[in-house]
Amino acid sequence: MVVTIFVSNMDRAVKFYSEIMGLEIIFRFGEHWAQLKSADGMTIGLHPASKENPAGVKGSMQLGVSVTEPIQKVVDELKSKGVNFIGPIRDDDQLFFANFEDPDGNPLYLAEMKQKWGNADKKSSAA
Repeated sequence: MVVTIFVSNMDRAVKFYSEIMGLEIIFRFGEHWAQLKSADGMTIGLHPASKENPAGVKGSMQLGVSVTEPIQKVVDELKSKGVNFIGPIRDDDQLFFANFEDPDGNPLYLAEMKQKWGNADKKSSAA
């Protein structure tokens, strides 16, 4: 599966997702497409925005990044690299999360699970 993100500036977006977010560039076709992969196997595609698919439209999609270090440490590291966070780290009972944006304003978030799923009580929703 590939999640496509529409961007206004390919060089800036590739730099953000590879150098700041740490994704590996799988391939790039100039200004037409770049495909990157995270350490856990998520693949994103960067594609130039158009009238039909503008960059940074909020509310239709949000990309989450699971962190393995304390979320405050990751937030501080990303802020030092110029990442724009929206509000404070929030506590949602099962996880901590922090909302931020890529250079086009596309919404993203970090998530730190409070407990590992293997240790959590598992309840079936099946009747």
